[in-house]
Amino acid sequence: MPTAFPPDSVGLITPQLAHFSDPLALACGRSLPAYDLIFETYGELNATASNAVLICHALSGHHHAAGFHSVDDRKPGWWDSCIGPGKPIDTNKFFVVSLNNLGGCNGSTGPSSLNPETGKPFGADFPVLTVEDWVHSQARLADRLGIQQWAAVIGGSLGGMQALQWTITYPDRVRHCLAIASAPKLSAQNIAFNEVARQAILTDPEFHGGSFQEHGVIPKRGLMLARMVGHITYLSDDSMGEKFGRGLKSEKLNYDFHSVEFQVESYLRYQGEEFSGRFDANTYLLMTKALDYFDPAANFDDNLAKTFANATAKFCVMSFTTDWRFSPARSRELVDALMAAKKDVCYLEIDAPQGHDAFLIPIPRYLQAFSNYMNRIALI
Repeated sequence: MPTAFPPDSVGLITPQLAHFSDPLALACGRSLPAYDLIFETYGELNATASNAVLICHALSGHHHAAGFHSVDDRKPGWWDSCIGPGKPIDTNKFFVVSLNNLGGCNGSTGPSSLNPETGKPFGADFPVLTVEDWVHSQARLADRLGIQQWAAVIGGSLGGMQALQWTITYPDRVRHCLAIASAPKLSAQNIAFNEVARQAILTDPEFHGGSFQEHGVIPKRGLMLARMVGHITYLSDDSMGEKFGRGLKSEKLNYDFHSVEFQVESYLRYQGEEFSGRFDANTYLLMTKALDYFDPAANFDDNLAKTFANATAKFCVMSFTTDWRFSPARSRELVDALMAAKKDVCYLEIDAPQGHDAFLIPIPRYLQAFSNYMNRIALI
């Protein structure tokens, strides 16, 4: 537990809450009459508001991207390796905004929030959201903060999809887009994994059609299984082999179906157990659906180059060699489309054994490339 914060840390951070009373129309045809967004900021906004950077989180992410909430925190925010003084997203230079998306379960309005019309949690009645819905809500937050144009919008995985959507929906409000370990749409295999995870939750007897809070329970088994399936896809075969191999938890086999015998089994069960205690099941369903629905080219005759025709941002795309969930081929597809659209784009494929989760890990070549690109951003 830190008694003093590292010199490259943003230090002690207090989350902020923004309430919006104007209705937000959603792609599903419904609207939210009012909503809250919880967010954190690091660094200082300059006089011209030209140094603002937006961090978009992935499926199970949230607003706490860097620093500590108390001196007793054992771990900093989820992207602390990349945000802070002297780090790739240098808070001596940039004003960084990180939020929990609508539908989340970490303070922004979501399924676990009370529905003002019923006085009960929204549960499964919370509207289905899309990446574009999130971008519209983020634009309202930018307006609230006095930010007319982001110096950069940055995200990994589902966060990268949001960064890309920003350049399409609000092309004049983004100068640089960094899409890391992401894709222009999910493959059929990715959608299949998401459906297996959703079915694990939906078929849990404790789900109660999404109204589990009213019954005082959580669909723990379904959430555990969903997380276990998801976590396998975030790692590479090499990284799992190196970390666990066929190592046993005990000295002998038990020859049954209930014991935790292999170390990898123990790891997955721990991940599922921890996740089920902190994440909302309805939020998991929403986030995976937003992933599935993301396909901006569908509105442009399925022509990806045409999709980015009006984008004015410069692009940086990064992928990792062993990421099979969002493979380098998907990033190269995006880069080819951006080049065909005559956009300014750079691409880096990083040799890393960690799989999809590599974008969260402080790999030296990755951090150096990240820093080099961010240092190119001029603050006008």
